[in-house]
Amino acid sequence: MAEEQRSLRVAIPIFDHLTALDAVGPYEVLNAVPGVSVVFVSDKPGLILAGEAQQSHLGLRATASYKDVPHPDVIVVPGGPPTKIPLHHKPLLDWIRKAHETTLFTTSVCTGALILGSAGLLTGLECTTHWSSYKKLEEFGAKASAKRYIQQGKIITAAGVSSGIDMALYLAALLKDKVIAEGVQLLVEYDPQPPFDSGSLAKASPEVLALPFIRPLLD
Repeated sequence: MAEEQRSLRVAIPIFDHLTALDAVGPYEVLNAVPGVSVVFVSDKPGLILAGEAQQSHLGLRATASYKDVPHPDVIVVPGGPPTKIPLHHKPLLDWIRKAHETTLFTTSVCTGALILGSAGLLTGLECTTHWSSYKKLEEFGAKASAKRYIQQGKIITAAGVSSGIDMALYLAALLKDKVIAEGVQLLVEYDPQPPFDSGSLAKASPEVLALPFIRPLLD
């Protein structure tokens, strides 16, 4: 009898102020892949509030600490507001660096790339992040790109928020195969047909770029 293939473990570190879809999008995709389990990790198990923590009505629960999951097969680092993500949180950065030594893939969504950069993993690599953080990404020695997701060796970075779903499907194909990834895509009915076509800087109209909640991000 052939030896049963072991389960692959994906760890998603979560922290206050994270952008929920950065974590939940990849979770929904990867958790549906046969033979893959996904765990939310943090400093310690417990509730983590997304967005503006004092006003948030949405929380995610870490069921394990960093020390509980020292060697995940895959890391998916979500992002959040650049001024509030834990760019200098030593326990998180140390865990990422150490876990990266043995991961199959180390990935990020949105400004999660800045956390990978702060951990020293992106120097010299072509990477992507949310369009408002290209300059910050390059401060960590990366070459910023507007691609939806980019693989550089075992590091995969995805652009802003919703791109984590695309990246996770790509990752599912790497972990298993294309047919399995397509099956997961069908299962979650990921068939984007947005009512508007303004999802990137290249497509946004001048009127959109002038909006008061967009304009400051362009500076």
